[in-house]
Amino acid sequence: MKTFLIILTFFIFFTGCSSKNAFYQFKMDRAQELSVSSLQSSKILSKDGEVNGVFSAIYLNEVYPQAFNGDEYFFVFLYIKETKEMYDPNNPTESDLRLKLNSKLPIKVEKLPEENQFSHLVDIKSDWNQYYIVSFEQAGTINLVLENGKSSSALLKYRKE
Repeated sequence: MKTFLIILTFFIFFTGCSSKNAFYQFKMDRAQELSVSSLQSSKILSKDGEVNGVFSAIYLNEVYPQAFNGDEYFFVFLYIKETKEMYDPNNPTESDLRLKLNSKLPIKVEKLPEENQFSHLVDIKSDWNQYYIVSFEQAGTINLVLENGKSSSALLKYRKE
């Protein structure tokens, strides 16, 4: 019996020494790694300081430089309490949220479904989020802010290379 317990103890000890570590399941491709480093988020605050939502953006020119290299492209997803749409230069309305790059409005806004070609770049997927691809004219510096008359996000700054 004593021999059995010693063998069992060594068996349990050595089976605990695995070749897999805590990061075994965190395999990412190059685009996912770049999107994690490019992802920035900000709370959307009312003028009273109340949180109205969350605004997140990925700078696609950093993630896919071959595909997005003329203008400035962003994959934007946001959660807001009140249902509002992103400003669309082709169909503007008064209640639109306005995403501005260096105080300039976008040249193109496309609303995306929850499952889209950029879904694999983020782990946060929700029916409550709204997803967009937004493009701006090329700029030297990149300072993004989401605003409307009642609330705004903090400034998201990206570094161009």
